[in-house]
Amino acid sequence: MPDAAGEAVVRVTLSGVCNTDLELARGYAGFRGTIGHEFVGVVEDPGGGPIARGERVVGEINAGCGDCARCRRSDPRHCPNRTVLGIVGRDGAHADLLRLPARNLVRVPDAVTDVQAVFVEPLAAAWGVLERCPMALGTKVAVVGDGKLGLLCAMVLRAQGLAPVLIGKHASKLALARGVETFTLDARPADRSFDVVVEATGAPAGLELATALLVPQGKLVLKSTFHGLASFDTARVVVDELQIIGSRCGRFAPALELLPQIDVEALVSEVVPLERGVDALQRAAAPGVLKVLLSR
Repeated sequence: MPDAAGEAVVRVTLSGVCNTDLELARGYAGFRGTIGHEFVGVVEDPGGGPIARGERVVGEINAGCGDCARCRRSDPRHCPNRTVLGIVGRDGAHADLLRLPARNLVRVPDAVTDVQAVFVEPLAAAWGVLERCPMALGTKVAVVGDGKLGLLCAMVLRAQGLAPVLIGKHASKLALARGVETFTLDARPADRSFDVVVEATGAPAGLELATALLVPQGKLVLKSTFHGLASFDTARVVVDELQIIGSRCGRFAPALELLPQIDVEALVSEVVPLERGVDALQRAAAPGVLKVLLSR
């Protein structure tokens, strides 16, 4: 656990199980500690910050050193000395209490429910696609993957005025992306149809499909994190001059603004008590299950 100086303590009320949690449990990134990075909670100790004890908060998950060039630009997401809640060097949110720098906390508006608030982090990750790959209106864009993140990416793109196509395996999941044109894998659009493809399958095989859908000089935005190696046709990347763009964390402020436009509650499969955390992880990995939340 990092030095507690300048850090707030938050009593977690609700946390969300993410695919990254499942991959960490399988050995991704070699993390050892308490996992979990999607949360809403109540400030127990402000840690010298401006948000008072008893206030509801969510928190930016990257904790930078505060001194490097990136931190001085108020963007610790790639601070070389950062810790990351429940992912790198810092115990996470699937616990009763967590620590984050006081500057990382963001107050939750009264109109936002706990269930909505716990989606701020994954919604920020979905919004981060546009931060890394800005798109003009009219851009032909597809999202591959009908899991939690794929659905959120498609919803965010639509909320921002684009007309994404969502491609996945499960008609029942695709139906949750209301207002988005959807296709199952066996009826997907033709190859080389899209200017931008967002890969959010959570599986190595998704790379092959996502690459196949791109026009020459198209852009592939990678959202998946998984344990193990992935293979795809690098010759296609060179010959068609494809751009590959990694996209990890987004900003919380725009995600909070987007919340009223996104039906995140429809993505909740079940709520499980924290003491059944192992069962919750197993349940979250089951086919057809979307978001599993851990309550206190």
